[in-house]
Amino acid sequence: MTSAAPEQTEVPCVLMRGGTSKALFFHEADLPPAGSARDAFFKRAMGTPDPLQIDGMGGSTLSTSKAAIVACSRRDDADVDYTFVQLGVARDEASYDGNCGNISSAVGPFAIDEGLVRAVEPVTAVRIFNTNTEKVLVARVPVRAGKACVLGDCAIAGVPGTGAEILMDYSATVGSRTGRLLPTGNAMDRIAMEDGRSIAVTLCDVANPCVFVAARDVGATGTELPAAITGNRKLVADLHELRAKAGQLLGAWPDWRAKDLPPMPMLVMVAAPTDHAVLDGRALAADAMDLSARLMYGDLIHPSLAGTGTICIAAASRIEGSVVHEAVGAHTASRPLVRIAHPSGLTEVRVDILPDPAPGPVRFAALGLARTARRLMAGTVFVPIH
Repeated sequence: MTSAAPEQTEVPCVLMRGGTSKALFFHEADLPPAGSARDAFFKRAMGTPDPLQIDGMGGSTLSTSKAAIVACSRRDDADVDYTFVQLGVARDEASYDGNCGNISSAVGPFAIDEGLVRAVEPVTAVRIFNTNTEKVLVARVPVRAGKACVLGDCAIAGVPGTGAEILMDYSATVGSRTGRLLPTGNAMDRIAMEDGRSIAVTLCDVANPCVFVAARDVGATGTELPAAITGNRKLVADLHELRAKAGQLLGAWPDWRAKDLPPMPMLVMVAAPTDHAVLDGRALAADAMDLSARLMYGDLIHPSLAGTGTICIAAASRIEGSVVHEAVGAHTASRPLVRIAHPSGLTEVRVDILPDPAPGPVRFAALGLARTARRLMAGTVFVPIH
């Protein structure tokens, strides 16, 4: 008697939290070849498309509908190659459009724990080549007994408790998609709106490209919580139009009116420091922050900040004449930290500028933030065979 063919395929994976996101981590060798078969596997594993993702591993939000592919690097300047995949929730899509800073922070611990990188105590520097942006970032991961540390006193907004501090350096990610810090060559551009207004924006590309707008210029305060923004149809329409037209200006798409635009560039509203409350009801004082930011990923308002968006905000804050520099004020230019308020609290980013007597774009000696990450589960994911 012959046994029936298996109805499901099983693939080894690790569920990891990185910063304020979660993703399924895979060894590249365990996956189908890049292309439609791999995309179909990811979507089925996650339960996409379905608003609840009930028949998969997704958590029904963009922050929990992610995957990471990791392999030993083929490059001399990196230890591992890493590809980020954003899976849609209700939308039937697998996007490789940009990197995720939060998930990037889990790549180092994954690589160490899986034996892809030799553990060196007390801190192992993992050089990560992100294939989405073709840039190298460095994760400095605390190590004990040959494994990535989990316990520590580092707290990040949007994640309960504390963990071991992972320092992420993005100083080599300038021009991630466009090859330039300022893709248009300008610290400030103006976008003509369909209603006749002209709105100032800054287009900046570090870690991932972002378009920045002063909250006041779109009738907002920059301190609104996500639900208040989502419920304001006029504001959402304005932000969508700005992002769509900025993307066209960057060459990300040919027509700003097209439907289902990719999520990059991200749009960020910024505002000068002011007292306001965050999602858990805590009050943030103006003197505890350098600016307030609200980030739009695609057409969704992020509950905190995308990690790469945080990096781009910090970089833009050092560019004189930019929308972000105006929000923070010139007094922050010499500070080593930029303190960014968002719907879940505060995030600090370290920014060290290289001294350069010649005129030209700002150059960064260090550009990074502290994250925590944790291995949540290891096993196999099952996907039906069709």
